[in-house]
Amino acid sequence: MKYDGFLARVRERGEYNDQDEAADVTNAVLEVLAQRISPGEVKDLASQLPGPLGQVLDHATPQQAQSFGIEEFYRRVAERTHARPRTAQWDASAVLTTVADAVTGGELNQIISQLPSSYAVLFGKADLAD
Repeated sequence: MKYDGFLARVRERGEYNDQDEAADVTNAVLEVLAQRISPGEVKDLASQLPGPLGQVLDHATPQQAQSFGIEEFYRRVAERTHARPRTAQWDASAVLTTVADAVTGGELNQIISQLPSSYAVLFGKADLAD
């Protein structure tokens, strides 16, 4: 998937005003996701996403994954986007369902295997076993 196509899907799913808003939200969500999964997995994900998104992930990669729940995920996204946590949940879902469409099934399974089951809904999965 190309960068513009990725952002167009995020924009449509998130009902954002323009491509710039979709890009800002996408960057925020990917930065937080990069903190939550292992650095090796961040690198693998970056290799499957369009160039600018891979760069966002590369810059956000911590030395090691942090362990935090879904509510903290929303809080961190909200902090970056200057939104409420409920809005951040919407934002995260718009971005991560698009990520799920853009990467291979094996890569998606690797990502979600590192997350608690409460994250599954953000990727468009009923549960992580899907």
